Amino acid sequence: MIKDKSIQLFLDELAGKASTPGGGSAAAIIGAMGAALISMVANFTVGKKGYENVDVEARMILDKSENLRAQLTDMIKADVDVFNRVMGAYGMAKDTDEQKAVRTSEIQSALKEAADVPLACARLAAEVIKLCQPIAEKGNRNVISDAGVAVLAGQAALRSAALNVYINIGGIKDEAFVADRRKQLEDIMVGMDELTEKVYEIVKSKL
Repeated sequence: MIKDKSIQLFLDELAGKASTPGGGSAAAIIGAMGAALISMVANFTVGKKGYENVDVEARMILDKSENLRAQLTDMIKADVDVFNRVMGAYGMAKDTDEQKAVRTSEIQSALKEAADVPLACARLAAEVIKLCQPIAEKGNRNVISDAGVAVLAGQAALRSAALNVYINIGGIKDEAFVADRRKQLEDIMVGMDELTEKVYEIVKSKL
């Protein structure tokens, strides 16, 4: 499993000549890092003196952030798997008209899946960004800068995932599918840059 590899090995593979892991996997792991940092701030808040009045909320945030971290970590492999499917489709035989038709159909199907994977990653990254606001407002001030790093990681993951959606829908011939996925992505991204900046300023004001 790619998620079980060392950071050094993952970065070596990311920098290598192979197409996977690539930007999609990087988007997922950046998002997972953002979620992990939310968990860190929550863990420094739960059960701590002076934060008794936000203990219940911090525990809820921790539960959500850990769930997001797990989902985003799983997206690393999902991105690699779907990219390999796309490459496999492009490598199919195309000697006869029948083979060409089958190949085209498989390519289109694989590209749709390849668009949906980063779309799901984008949706999760947006949730990371949203979760940063309450922990930045109420989390332990001793580690509050980590909430700022978390929201920036969430934004980077969201925008990176968006690029992977755009590149994959660019090759899809189903116009209704393309319009739908583009609309879904745009809806996810509405207000996220503004919220990122808001959380960043909240954090900065506490430093």
